[in-house]
Amino acid sequence: MLALSSTPQLGPFEQQLLQEVWSRGTATVRELIDLGNIHQAYTTVMTTMDRLYKKGLLDRETEGRAFRYSARFTPEELQRGAALDGIRQLLGSSEASSLPLSYLVEALSEHDAELLDELQVLIERKRRELKDAERAQPNAKPREQR
Repeated sequence: MLALSSTPQLGPFEQQLLQEVWSRGTATVRELIDLGNIHQAYTTVMTTMDRLYKKGLLDRETEGRAFRYSARFTPEELQRGAALDGIRQLLGSSEASSLPLSYLVEALSEHDAELLDELQVLIERKRRELKDAERAQPNAKPREQR
């Protein structure tokens, strides 16, 4: 899986174009316009695709006088990056890290109480992984407990 350092903010048109590229696998600007789902000028689509490329969301290869674009990340990878960014921002928003965690627990319980059970399973799994990693590297500095 590729690493996404920071998830860029996307406007509605950028989201639409990215969705079209995901559904096709690869596309040129002309192909996107010819599909009939995009009702913008060629230059608008070209500029927006270039912006998505510069934001690190698309790869591109020269094809004749045009570029063929492909997504650098799957929708799931992009969603994961956005979720991690939001959680990191939440955790960094308070001196006491337990306060934002309590907000997360509250939101989970309001949305679906069963998610709390799933969260507990994930926490226990992560704790086992961390313990196994510490055992595998006995000279490593122990993690600070909170």
